[in-house]
Amino acid sequence: MQLRPYRIDVPQATLDDLRRRLEATRFPDPLPDGGWAHGADVAYVRELCEHWRARYDWRAHEAALNQIPQYLCEVDGVDLHFWHVRGKGPDPLPLLLIHGWPGSMMEFHHLIGPLTDPAAHGGDPADVFDVVIPALPGYGFGGKPREPGWDIRRVAAAFDRLMVEALGYRRYGAQGGDWGAMVSARLGAAHAEHLIGVHLNMVLGTPPPGELTEESKRAMARMAAFQSEETAYSQLQGSKPMSLAIAQADSPAGILAWIVEKFRTWSDCGGDVERVFSRDQLLTNAMFYWAPNSIASAANLYYETVRNGGIPPYLFDRIEAPTAVADFPREIYRAPRAWIERSANLVRWTEMPRGGHFAALETPELLLEDVRGFFRSLRASQAA
Repeated sequence: MQLRPYRIDVPQATLDDLRRRLEATRFPDPLPDGGWAHGADVAYVRELCEHWRARYDWRAHEAALNQIPQYLCEVDGVDLHFWHVRGKGPDPLPLLLIHGWPGSMMEFHHLIGPLTDPAAHGGDPADVFDVVIPALPGYGFGGKPREPGWDIRRVAAAFDRLMVEALGYRRYGAQGGDWGAMVSARLGAAHAEHLIGVHLNMVLGTPPPGELTEESKRAMARMAAFQSEETAYSQLQGSKPMSLAIAQADSPAGILAWIVEKFRTWSDCGGDVERVFSRDQLLTNAMFYWAPNSIASAANLYYETVRNGGIPPYLFDRIEAPTAVADFPREIYRAPRAWIERSANLVRWTEMPRGGHFAALETPELLLEDVRGFFRSLRASQAA
């Protein structure tokens, strides 16, 4: 497997076309009692699109992203795009950071420094990591799968090959939320011999057999409400992804509306998305879908996973690798600890004081300290 150095370089013609499309966007009239009640708020999306058109500087963000060493590597017929930053310190621990939908690898951008050079960021030099941050296949600027079958099982297998065969890490840690949590958990189940530990900030599970506890009843009611009110996106992407993707590939406003509504609804922002995320963060993330025209290939992960056994397949195999859970109060799926203890080798559970689905962007300091603490304990046990 050959590593090929890579730089993100969006053609100027793509940026010029983006501005023309933003200028020509036809917005619908708001519905009665509108705002966010019917999904994306027309007024806010219009305002954000104007910022995208007139003030957002992609080239500045592109240059910052390109400061990070990055590569392409063909694994199982797909070019995986990833950042790879070596740690500065004694005995760095390899750590795979995996994003989800509707996020991108840029969610971890600002954690690279504290993880790879903790001494320079007020941390303990012993908490140093080699960091590998891949784009999910079909997401962002990497390759798009050209054949069916790319569910989370296959993604996990490809990432394991990237870490072990291409990068030469005999053992490594994995961390993720959303799809990243599912892929990380699958790694800990199917490739446990290579996993030092698995850190998750979203967990799914099933209640233990027998009489339901009050905690289990509350969790099931919470999940049922989410399934009823908030999962139209996954049902569509899991069954007919291209019907929407054709429209989104033609409309930057359409992509922005689809994605930003989730950042508002799934985060701990109190209804004000810009209380947690800057406009440039929202738009840079959207550019990972717009510029490489990856909105359809990203959504296809839902279709492939549903078609090949449902979400999440890792539940059919116990997570044998040591597992930690960071439980954020506004996470969209929050299985109780008792549910996870029966399906994982759970060694750490942290109740977080705040935060939601996008932990790496929302509460990076909390996620960073929990990741450091979990792997610190595993380093110590390995050294003993």
